[in-house]
Amino acid sequence: MSSTASFTADRSSLPPEGQALKLLVVEDSKTYSLALCRRLEAEIGLPLVTCRSLNELHAAVTENRAAYTLAVVDLNLPDAPSGEAIDFTVQRGIPTIVHTGSFDIATRNRIMQRDVIDYVPKDSEFALETLVTAIKRALSNRQVRILVVDDTLSTRRLLTRMLKIQQYAVTEAASGAEALRLLESHPDIRLVVSDFNMPDMDGYTLTRHIRRRFGADRLRIIGVSSSNDRMVSVGFLKAGANDFIFMPFVPEELQCRIASNAETLAQLEQLHNLASRDALTGLFNRRHFFAQATPLIESARRQGLASAVALLDIDDFKRLNDSHGHDGGDKALACVARCLARSIDGRGHLLARIGGEEFAILFPGLDMRAAMRLSDHIRLDVSHETLPLGEQEATLTISIGVAGIGPQDSLDQALVAADRALYAAKNEGRNRVRAA
Repeated sequence: MSSTASFTADRSSLPPEGQALKLLVVEDSKTYSLALCRRLEAEIGLPLVTCRSLNELHAAVTENRAAYTLAVVDLNLPDAPSGEAIDFTVQRGIPTIVHTGSFDIATRNRIMQRDVIDYVPKDSEFALETLVTAIKRALSNRQVRILVVDDTLSTRRLLTRMLKIQQYAVTEAASGAEALRLLESHPDIRLVVSDFNMPDMDGYTLTRHIRRRFGADRLRIIGVSSSNDRMVSVGFLKAGANDFIFMPFVPEELQCRIASNAETLAQLEQLHNLASRDALTGLFNRRHFFAQATPLIESARRQGLASAVALLDIDDFKRLNDSHGHDGGDKALACVARCLARSIDGRGHLLARIGGEEFAILFPGLDMRAAMRLSDHIRLDVSHETLPLGEQEATLTISIGVAGIGPQDSLDQALVAADRALYAAKNEGRNRVRAA
């Protein structure tokens, strides 16, 4: 059994904090095992333990059964020629992906009799890439919650079991009405898998209800049915579903369709994030700020709460830029942005870079006094920052103008008032907060 080796990769694909964090690779071919481990070292940030036999596997898991978040197991080992190593990991609750040198329908059936996540044949030049992709997908699936809607308990439980094997988080609903309630109480639901025939509302009606509230970039819908009527799929798709599967399921088809929709959601989220972020600072950009600010203000108003907005910029930024060039200016912007983000982290406020050295913060639910107090804390936090610029260190300060947003005030009116207050703060000597 090999020693444990640590490596780094994209943390977004890792299991939630607190879960087991080791990958177990069971492979008797030294060459293939080495090639796989090199790929895993390059792409997945988890410690790695390798075994070359069932005996080594026994020893590794007996030492610490709960240590492994995922196992990649060869179907046939010298001391386990009939899949005994797979049975060993599955029975001990370790999620398992199978890789095999020989593959045919009989082999496929042998593998699918076990509760494995996936199987990957070694019979192509893309086998390693496919296997690593399967591992990454299984780890990222844990961040995806799926709502299964079916009034038949046995079918619902079958679907839930299949999805949980794939490492998804699953919530169940026995009716359309219950599904809608769960969508309200579980904002992390990203996919809905819905049956067609249900007593309170059919799958078409449920799909239309969902689509009125959630776009396809926020939530994907997959219809399922055991009906022989091929038009059922058409009805689902026209109602707003993204996909459809006929029952009884072929497990691999269900797996691939669910994975495809989850991957589409992740890609859309990434594109949205890129479009809404400022490339230099990582903060939200001007467009995102103006798209989100008014809805946040209106939400606070419905709760009877006031709001406020602050405009701020970096003092003497032009002089710093002239002295240290655009690279120095960029470093100052990034430094202030990090400090601002830390100062309001977890408070529910909206922070953005809206142009040049200027930033905006919306304080939904805060009255003017609270917004002024928090703004002064932010000013102090920035003033304690030092920025290394070559052999020198620069001290950064900001000036802030704050305006309250009354019941009849628009965001534009408040921003004009905050801008006047910011101008006053500059004129009075900088490094201060002024109210409109």
